[in-house]
Amino acid sequence: MTGSFDLQEATIADVHAAYEADELTCVELVDAYLDRIEAYDENGPALNAIINVNPDVGERAAELDAAFEESGFVGSLHGIPFVVKDQVETADVTTTFGSEAFSDYLPAEDATLIKRLRAEGAVILAKTNLPDWATSWFGYSSANGRTKNPYDLERDPGGSSSGTGAAVAANLGTVGIGEDTGGSIRLPASFNNLFGIRVTPGLLSRTGMSPLVASQDTPGPMARSAEELAIVLDATVGYDPDDEYTAATELTDDAGSYVDDLDPDALDGARIGILRDAFGDPDDPQSGPVTRRVEEAIEVMGDAGADIVDPVRVPDLDEHLEATSLYILQSKRDLNEFFAAREDAPVDSVADLYESGQYHEILDLFIGIAEDGPDDPESDPEYWESVAAQLSFQRDVLNVYAANDLDALLCPDVQVVPPKASEIESGELDTLTFPTNTVLASQSGLCAVSVPAGLTDDGLPVGVEFIGKPYDEATILSLAHAFDQRSEPRRPPETAPPLEE
Repeated sequence: MTGSFDLQEATIADVHAAYEADELTCVELVDAYLDRIEAYDENGPALNAIINVNPDVGERAAELDAAFEESGFVGSLHGIPFVVKDQVETADVTTTFGSEAFSDYLPAEDATLIKRLRAEGAVILAKTNLPDWATSWFGYSSANGRTKNPYDLERDPGGSSSGTGAAVAANLGTVGIGEDTGGSIRLPASFNNLFGIRVTPGLLSRTGMSPLVASQDTPGPMARSAEELAIVLDATVGYDPDDEYTAATELTDDAGSYVDDLDPDALDGARIGILRDAFGDPDDPQSGPVTRRVEEAIEVMGDAGADIVDPVRVPDLDEHLEATSLYILQSKRDLNEFFAAREDAPVDSVADLYESGQYHEILDLFIGIAEDGPDDPESDPEYWESVAAQLSFQRDVLNVYAANDLDALLCPDVQVVPPKASEIESGELDTLTFPTNTVLASQSGLCAVSVPAGLTDDGLPVGVEFIGKPYDEATILSLAHAFDQRSEPRRPPETAPPLEE
């Protein structure tokens, strides 16, 4: 690796340019990331974002270098090291799902998403920490313990894609894969100064990924630029006969062409509705700094030509959010079906995990699912009421778009700054009452992208969320890209500086 290539904040485009200029090989890049993992994840600040490094990563890198020498890039992600949430099955790396019960579990095959990444030349570098079975907004697992926020080691990186968020932010990999049921990509993106997208469920296959609420689950990329989100989506969206939800790809013509659709001037003339009911108290020490950064982001958008419609309201928003929550009602069934489909799974049910105590003690949502979740939700009228309520919620939100001729809605991803570990461990905060706005898109079937809005005066990341209509990922990606060009909000954490040569 020559001195002209800078690993810190390197994007997909930067890596590919370095390969083409003979300044870098994939083996050298992988070795550099492994050095950073050793220095900053295992030692130094000890971020604890990585659960397992791929033992075959060096061999894969060498194969890609040989292929490049012979015929050039094998695909759009050639030689790009990915860190992947350990909720996604990988046949060559132990997959724990954040659970100590699965500490030795090696899946029989890759998830569909992993197959598609590899086909485009990606390198699966490492698997990242998550709360057991993705059941928390906070970065604690029975498999790997607590993950730290690289911007403030006393604070949480957000969940449930906690390890992916911390690892990408600290430059332990080029791009990350997370998963989003209620906000588990966007919340850690917000807390780690990253871009992260929740696509409309069904655009990306979930085959080989543990569920939480199957009708809301979707994997997705986390990166340091909006353009990289588009590159990864173009490589991975598409129909999968093993996931019936992916029939949704028939509903959009944009899938697979997101990079081509990116418009750096997309803010000019865009109508953006400000969801004031989703903002925190500007005078509160936890939410005030977030509100101020989001206000500054809105001003940047207005200066870029956006038509800011402020405020807009979703009628009865809080009531909608309460009525459409399916986590307790549905998750036990979905997880039990996942276990039953795997002959070599070390447990048979959520009850097995709960009764054996194989879960992290702070995971109030997992405990609620185990204690109160029905085995057969379809026999419970409350379940069907919540399913119907999600459709009603979507109609009410879409009416806000229609009445105001909007391209996107906007609000903070989370109303407060990243919480301290001490606040989580003392029980002051819990998953079901944490003030995240990400559940709005998840429970109304919309897409949404988290965009960095910069750092507070105390150096804590703040994220702002563009919420788009179903299957309108192209619009929100362009808005995120245009904002990225105007504000350049990324700043790497001081806890993980460049390594000395």
